Amino acid sequence: MSNRIQIFDTTLRDGEQVPGCQLNREEKVEVAKELEKLGVDIIEAGFPISSPGDFASVKAICDAVSEPTVCALSRAKKEDIDAAAEALKTAKRPRIHTGIGSSDVHIIHKFNSTREKIIEQAIWAVDYAKSFVEDVEFFAEDAGRADLEFLAKLTHAVIKAGATVVNLPDTTGYLLPHQMHQRISYLYEHVDNIHQATISMHNHNDLGLATANTIAGIQAGARQVEVTINGIGERAGNTSLEEIAMILNVHKDLGFSTGIHPQYLYPTSCLVSNLMGMPVQANKAIVGANAFAHSSGIHQDGFLKHAQNYEIMNPEDVGVPSSAILLTSRSGRAALRHRLSLLGYEFEKPDLDKLYTRFLIMADEKKMIHDADLKELVG
Repeated sequence: MSNRIQIFDTTLRDGEQVPGCQLNREEKVEVAKELEKLGVDIIEAGFPISSPGDFASVKAICDAVSEPTVCALSRAKKEDIDAAAEALKTAKRPRIHTGIGSSDVHIIHKFNSTREKIIEQAIWAVDYAKSFVEDVEFFAEDAGRADLEFLAKLTHAVIKAGATVVNLPDTTGYLLPHQMHQRISYLYEHVDNIHQATISMHNHNDLGLATANTIAGIQAGARQVEVTINGIGERAGNTSLEEIAMILNVHKDLGFSTGIHPQYLYPTSCLVSNLMGMPVQANKAIVGANAFAHSSGIHQDGFLKHAQNYEIMNPEDVGVPSSAILLTSRSGRAALRHRLSLLGYEFEKPDLDKLYTRFLIMADEKKMIHDADLKELVG
């Protein structure tokens, strides 16, 4: 089994389902081109049956990118698959992503169906999608809560029907990481044709475990991850692309690799945030404003002595210009001396001590001290 992890970006489909974050066709094409530059393997461009605008956007993305596979979502319905196939006609590497619910909750309360009928419909959908494209991905919605024996039967059936990828989503963000690992391991042990397809992770973040569950899935055998820039998506969001990419980059001991070019992570994050009008939380891993910022005196002193005391990544590696030393009332003399030096001021210890006393008074009042404040303090 290859240890190359395929990055399936669904920012333009699942990510765009966030209320108020819809993009027009030109904006979607702009994001798609940035995702291509970032190095994603698959771009889920949209859900063509959902609206004429989404259909047109999928077609436009097919024409705009050449390297990534372009994927279109559909339900296990003829009209959905027809629309997806039509929208993907000009794609150099088209994929139809079709599927249906797999948990008893969905089977009974969403589809008013039975396990047997779900398998029949799944086989039909994969077979019909294969009449248009070779690359067909099947999603077993709510696989995180599905009966494992039934999920194994469903997985076997769709692979036998021709699915090249089987997506096993934790749609409600329910699972714990060890449970995810156990479920994927079970499928590898009980589905005899599982190596004929790629197993994919698509995890939601309702309990804040999407990234952890995705890593657990990879360790159990999944080789595709479905992610979004900044972790955006339905409800609490999806697995964050930048987190998965850098976990695998930093933990090279895990033995996995991706095609992501990390230096484009921060610029892509900023583009998506700006176009969607959705600010990135300051403490967001990798791309948040505070991800490489230090304000505690102890941390600042340690960082200034040796950056790796408090940073496990170089900010430049992910496209962030530099680390930041923020001056607050929690900052120490080392940080104050550092910032003053950058402004061209040098002080011996007695004078620095006096200045530091005045600095603390100002910091308690203003909370954050900027360069103009330091010039005022010195002046």
